[in-house]
This record gives sequence, C-alpha cells and structure tokens, in this order.
Amino acid sequence: MRILHTMIRVGNLEKSLDFYCNVLGMKLLRKKDYPGGRFTLAFVGYGDEANNTVIELTHNWDTNSYNLGDGFGHIAIGVDDIYATCEQIRGKGGKITREPGPMKHGSTVIAFVEDPDGYKIELIQLSSRENNPQQEETETPVASV
Repeated sequence: MRILHTMIRVGNLEKSLDFYCNVLGMKLLRKKDYPGGRFTLAFVGYGDEANNTVIELTHNWDTNSYNLGDGFGHIAIGVDDIYATCEQIRGKGGKITREPGPMKHGSTVIAFVEDPDGYKIELIQLSSRENNPQQEETETPVASV
C-alpha cells in the first residue's frame, strides 16, 4: 500500500495551477473536465503518479471559495535549500506566511507558504531532518482569521 494523492478543493483552478506549477515548480500531470458533474480534476506533482504521491485539485464550477475549517493542517514539501526556495517563491508572487527558521522546540528548519485558496504548505529543509529523521517536528500555524 502507498498514499496516491491528497485532494483539495479550489475556487479558481487557473490560479491554483499557476501557484502549484509556476510558483512551487510542480507539473500538471493530467486534467479532465466532467461536464455532467460540473467539476474539473487536475493532478499536479513532482513526478509521475505511478511512483509519486500527488495533489488532486478539485474545482467545482459553481463554487468560488471554501471554508477551510479547522481540521486540515498542511501539505509538506521537502526542499534542499529552504532560504533560496522561499526567495524563489516570493519572487514569483507567492505568499510566505512563516519565514524560514528552526521550528519551536526543535531543530528542523521550516517555513510556510499559502496557496491562493489559503491552504498552508510547509517547506522542510531536508538536511535539517537527516540528523533525526524519526523526530516528529512539524507545527501547524493557528489560523488567525
């Protein structure tokens, strides 16, 4: 068994595809409209679905926004250079909601960015996890809105 994908609902598919593909550097793997159900599914990721976990962006044509609720935390992406990654994201118009630095009560270097719908994406400096990969060092920012 393995995890295939995580699905999130998005209000504006084109803005979301721009963010995940152009800002975060993922590739659009496939996209299909379902006119009978009035929705579109788009799958994005860093590699093919056969070998990688991907994100399914679900766009319901008649819904422009969603209440994210308080149950969802974040999507995590491992990066080699968190500082350079944040600068690249910022340079492409991405919103950094937590600047890179060690997490509270730990040593893992993390940052958070936000997608156009408000979903949080945690960036984790991979080299900072190599010293203690089994230590659970993630934090979920508390929504202030």
